[in-house]
Amino acid sequence: MKPVSLLIVLCLALAGAAGPATADEKHERFGDYEVHYNVFPSTFLTPEVASANNLNRSRGIGIVNIAIMERADNGSLSTVPGQVEGQVLNDVRQAKFLAFRRIQEGEAVYFIAEYQYTGGELMTFQITARPSGHDRDLPIRFSQALFND
Repeated sequence: MKPVSLLIVLCLALAGAAGPATADEKHERFGDYEVHYNVFPSTFLTPEVASANNLNRSRGIGIVNIAIMERADNGSLSTVPGQVEGQVLNDVRQAKFLAFRRIQEGEAVYFIAEYQYTGGELMTFQITARPSGHDRDLPIRFSQALFND
């Protein structure tokens, strides 16, 4: 399995591994579009996957993963290209910009960003996704606390 493939698999599969708060797949629906998201500690990545994808693997660094999905007439979902931007706020409302990077493998497109956290601190994510070719923003907001392993 190529390193990017493994990263994508980890990003999607680890939604349930980060704790009870992320046991369900998380997404918000906007008509035919859905924005799927999850957050996990960077230490969940193997050193090889982190290195191959130029990600920092360290306690206190989290990864946020976003996928813009479109629902077809038959009900199936597929990722679509677009733009993702956002910020993360700590528990005293200090905001930091999230520098999302686009990862594409075949037809699959994902957006990942790193952020710093303190174990147990509730972080609030304010994300805006926009599918390519559309002028409608898809805003999501969610909170997540991570704990160091």
